[in-house]
Amino acid sequence: MSNVYIKTKILSGHYGMEYLRTIRNKQIMIVCDKFLSEGGAINYIMDLLDSSNRIKLFDEAIPDPTIEVVGKGLRVICKEPPNVVIGFGGGSAIDTAKGILYFAGVKKLIPSPLFITIPTTSGTGSEVTSVAVITDSESKCKHLVSSEDILADVAILDSRLTLTVSPSVTANTGMDVLTHALEAYVATKANVFSDALSEKSVELLFKELLNCYKDGKNLEARTAMHEASTLAGMAFNTAGLGVNHSIAHQLGGTFHVPHGLANAMLLNKVIDYNCANHSIMRRYAALAYNVHVAGKEEAPEKAVAALKEMIEMLMRSMNMPSSIRELNIGLEKYVNQLPNMIHNTLMDHCLATTPREIGREGIRDILLSIY
Repeated sequence: MSNVYIKTKILSGHYGMEYLRTIRNKQIMIVCDKFLSEGGAINYIMDLLDSSNRIKLFDEAIPDPTIEVVGKGLRVICKEPPNVVIGFGGGSAIDTAKGILYFAGVKKLIPSPLFITIPTTSGTGSEVTSVAVITDSESKCKHLVSSEDILADVAILDSRLTLTVSPSVTANTGMDVLTHALEAYVATKANVFSDALSEKSVELLFKELLNCYKDGKNLEARTAMHEASTLAGMAFNTAGLGVNHSIAHQLGGTFHVPHGLANAMLLNKVIDYNCANHSIMRRYAALAYNVHVAGKEEAPEKAVAALKEMIEMLMRSMNMPSSIRELNIGLEKYVNQLPNMIHNTLMDHCLATTPREIGREGIRDILLSIY
């Protein structure tokens, strides 16, 4: 049996922003970060919203959003309950909005508002998923909150918002997309629908990610990557993820390694671990065949090798670090955090759908292999 629930109305292309003009006489809460509010990007939204609306701006979103930040937003949303909430920014800003909505909903503090997501990076897929990642500052653990109630009602994909994204962020977020698609493809809840979404996402990414990295103003390439990100988000929202993300969450929570970079450094190590199971190896091979990384006459082992070579080529071409050592994190400091990271990995929500069971030693081996 295949279960698919797609709630979000997706408006892709620059005309999608025109949807905002239809909102009138509403109390609106916009969640973003200070870079977008103080840098003027917020005017991209403000200029489209009718003057009859009453707007409250919450611009305290931060990378790896914390429980404390979500708590501040919760106080704001309860003080002035909105009819509309707009999550505007990268995955952290959208996750902040989702975290606020989640806790407001759990406690039934406000009536459910219309929820609109407008991503400014092509990576997390958060605009179409039912989960948000929130960090506990004390334990350095990332927690996933999950509910269909935090699925956006409307996601607006306007790739013009991504034209100023730096090459390094383009690389990191792009590899996050690839990790979403690959993990979803082999996850335990994968089905024909999520497979199709993953395959198209990977096809678009292999074609356009380097073009985005080399020429950030390439609108055609940016549009393809923006759509690839959303496709991958829809795939993993259906199929689940795996140990790659479970470990990456701990690298981010403990050492503030950018999420997409953490995923990228882990990706081939996790593929190797999963491929000890030949049925999982054949799944990776099937994706490699279907996105034309390998010819269908090649053995599955060769197809997986070609897929891994493609990943390595992308990382080299985008000047991405391939190890923790390159981030100037000392070995002793890293090893001292292994027990905490292993424990938190085992508690991570994404591990529930990882295709090959893994324990403490397996996680430890992968963490050490990327140092």
